[in-house]
Amino acid sequence: MDEPKNAGVTQPLLLTGGAVYTRPGEPPLRDAAVLIDGGEIVSVGPPAHSNAHVLDCTGCSIFAGFWNCHVHFFERKWANAAEIPAEELAAQLQEFARFGFTSVFDLSSDLRNTKALRERIASGEVPGPTIRTAGEGLVPPEAMPADAVLRVLGMMPAPMPVVQTPDEARDACGKLVAAGVDAVKLFASSNSGASLLSEEVMRAVCETAHAAGKPVFVHPNTEDDVMRALRAGVDIIAHTTPRASAWKEELFGLARERKAALIPTLRVWHELLRHDRRSLQGQMTANALGQLRAWQQAGLTLLFGTDAGAVDENPAEEYALTAQAGVPFHAILASLTTGPAKRFARGEALGEIAPGFRADITVVNGDPTEDLVRLADVRYTVAGGAVLYR
Repeated sequence: MDEPKNAGVTQPLLLTGGAVYTRPGEPPLRDAAVLIDGGEIVSVGPPAHSNAHVLDCTGCSIFAGFWNCHVHFFERKWANAAEIPAEELAAQLQEFARFGFTSVFDLSSDLRNTKALRERIASGEVPGPTIRTAGEGLVPPEAMPADAVLRVLGMMPAPMPVVQTPDEARDACGKLVAAGVDAVKLFASSNSGASLLSEEVMRAVCETAHAAGKPVFVHPNTEDDVMRALRAGVDIIAHTTPRASAWKEELFGLARERKAALIPTLRVWHELLRHDRRSLQGQMTANALGQLRAWQQAGLTLLFGTDAGAVDENPAEEYALTAQAGVPFHAILASLTTGPAKRFARGEALGEIAPGFRADITVVNGDPTEDLVRLADVRYTVAGGAVLYR
């Protein structure tokens, strides 16, 4: 995966006056300074004299750069990414930086188009987050809406590989890996429930992807989808399943055995159900919150993601709902920083504020331990030492 070169970085940066959260679970360093040079963090501690450009972070909280582990580049605004004028493309990408996201994981889009977008960022032509992508998701028959429906929803039609047998699954997965994906995405069933990927098909994908060192995500619609996926070896569950109520204890045992992670995407249910009766909205939200609460209480791993593309980029409501489910601040911070860095950064020094780590940093106004939604109130976003947003 290409890393942004951040060609615009010309001088050191010094972030001063803020509370620095070096990693989740550690108390912040008050009125501390973070010195950045050459795209890396040089020092963290008391303010010191420096010829660096100063970013005043008084009254702010300073974190390692946030990850959004569930986005999509399938909206029409990303079409023909290689040809969008640089100024316009940079403005569109600001929607990630303005909420502090320095890394994003695309979980199904046209791979060639998303790679073109990623390459323009990596070359330094346009500022933007580090993009990891799963390319086109693998689907069961009749899982995708008609192209005309996708256009009405604002999405680009993109062929999704249909797999029905283990051999088809291995072949499709192998082609994605050869084309340069960072992960593989499975859609466990159609929205109608009329078709699904068997456990054997999902296992064939997991074995092929894992042999190439790639994690596997799954979009489930039911609790049974989650169970089949976990038994098959899937690594990340990309949604809760609010059509069901409480998940069975067996599911949590399987998840623990597989070291699986969950991306709850709570806000997306509000968006998808906005046309439905309030009673249904309330029941589905309660189910999703209950599943997340049980996952957290089981001590399992969470990753943060909003399903941006299906919803807008603002994560404020996602933060609020996650807290409503009883997830403590340190776990939410881990889901934004150390959790995804450990899973996806492959040895890169990411996810913490410490000397030698890549200078991906998110600075928010105020103290989010008192009001979690402040995590969405960003003053600065720095990626590889370059200021993406102020």
